[in-house]
Amino acid sequence: MKIRLHRLSRRTLTAATALVGVVSLAIGANAALNKRPVESAGAAAPATEQATATSSRLALVIGNAHYPDAAAPLVQPINDARALSARLRGDGYDVDMIEDARRDDILRAVQRLKARARKDATVMLFFGGYGIQSGRDNYMIPVDAKIWTEMDVRRSGVSVEQVLAEIRAAGANVNLAVLDASRRNPFERRFRTYSHGLAPIETPANALVMSAATPGQVADDNDGAHSVLVGELLSSLASPAGAEAAFAQARAAVIKATNGAQVPSMTSSLVADVPLVPVADATPKTGG
Repeated sequence: MKIRLHRLSRRTLTAATALVGVVSLAIGANAALNKRPVESAGAAAPATEQATATSSRLALVIGNAHYPDAAAPLVQPINDARALSARLRGDGYDVDMIEDARRDDILRAVQRLKARARKDATVMLFFGGYGIQSGRDNYMIPVDAKIWTEMDVRRSGVSVEQVLAEIRAAGANVNLAVLDASRRNPFERRFRTYSHGLAPIETPANALVMSAATPGQVADDNDGAHSVLVGELLSSLASPAGAEAAFAQARAAVIKATNGAQVPSMTSSLVADVPLVPVADATPKTGG
């Protein structure tokens, strides 16, 4: 009896050992299968980053609406930012859109834009919200700005001129900018002296800048979903025109739509007109 028990124990041990081996192989195979997708995803990430980094058409679109110091949120900037982003993406732009941006949000977005710009890149900047001129610079006002004096504008705002200069220095070939920020802002009552609207914008080399109103003037918002400027710009971007022609068409349409009450300003240092849509894609679009 003892011998039989011994033999039975040996057979049981052998069977158990074999079972453990099978289970180990199954676990190893399962782990290998689970590991493959992770490795593939990790390998694909640099390719995605490279595709983004080498895009020849980039855009930073900012729509600021909820300012704590304003009596009510602005209605149009976020609608404008979303519509313009959709249009630009449809035209092949790599768009970075941010809404209700704080100062740090804008600065980080500018750094991302600079990192992706290459020498032949066309870069568009859009800002909708409140803008203030201080000295010779124009400042995009973030939603977290704390402004009581003109010095606070420089401290809390982000200089349009500086951003354009930095993008140019990063290697971008063409700078395009649309500033829908010539609104009467909620901070003006705090300043001893105050200049309405935006100052004339000094453009870097090979740049085109359009703002919503003549320097020193403000533009009142209408009752529509979009500002007059962005509404007309969306229409002009629907045709395969160059940047200068499209901006000029939008400017003329705004003047006509407002019976001359709002006259957008354009400043250009372009050495040649820039196609907004590649020639191969230059088919008229409909809708806004």
